[in-house]
Amino acid sequence: MSEKHTSRKPLKVSEPEMRSEYDFSSAVRGKYHKRYLEGTNVVVLEPDVAKRFKNSEAVNEALRRYLKSERRGLTTRSTRTSRKRSAG
Repeated sequence: MSEKHTSRKPLKVSEPEMRSEYDFSSAVRGKYHKRYLEGTNVVVLEPDVAKRFKNSEAVNEALRRYLKSERRGLTTRSTRTSRKRSAG
């Protein structure tokens, strides 16, 4: 069985990988690594929902109110009894 080898040419880079104006002289390597390993909680809101909240604090406040009312049984649920479907 023959193996086909292809020679790879180095990729031409039109721009340097980092711009000269980036300054990482005071950067700390792995600063958030431990926190990242603990898990992330990023949630992406749909645009129509995001329009209703000015920041993450407003979203958290609304969710806390919702959860608090849910624990008290104050969520809006139908008071109708479900109809049993007749087998037919």
